[in-house]
Amino acid sequence: MTDTTAATLRDIPFTTADGGTATLADFDGKVLLIVNVASKCGLTPQYEQLEQLQRTYGDRGFTVLGFPCNQFMGQEPGSMEQILDFCSTTYGVTFPVFEKIKVNGKNAAPLYKALKKAKDAEGKRGPIMWNFEKFVLTPDGTVHRFRPQTKPDDPAVVRVIEGSLPR
Repeated sequence: MTDTTAATLRDIPFTTADGGTATLADFDGKVLLIVNVASKCGLTPQYEQLEQLQRTYGDRGFTVLGFPCNQFMGQEPGSMEQILDFCSTTYGVTFPVFEKIKVNGKNAAPLYKALKKAKDAEGKRGPIMWNFEKFVLTPDGTVHRFRPQTKPDDPAVVRVIEGSLPR
């Protein structure tokens, strides 16, 4: 993605779990791993790897941003309170989890409308394929897209994170 798009990305508002407003600009200078999450999905165990990345790199300028989504076979049906409770009690999640959103369709969250313009490793862009699609946004504004089956601790993801951390 171009810097112009990345600058625009940083200014798109989204809702925090407690009803406040945030933007990616609130995390300026950090490497961000943005992921749509769900608690009743076959890929839900990826929460464990997401949290491990948070614990490994969090004090070095990295954070995971989780966006619950119920668009894929109703796999995130709970209220925000239930989602946050699940995240903390089941996986010990310490990274921010935001308000439940839609990632595809005409009612997709503006942040995801912008993220979907990023290409994956095969040069494809477009709709989110499933829960746990990942976007790494580096401080220089580059967006790296990883499809749901790519685990958070996959060497390709870790390479982007480690290569983008502040020195």
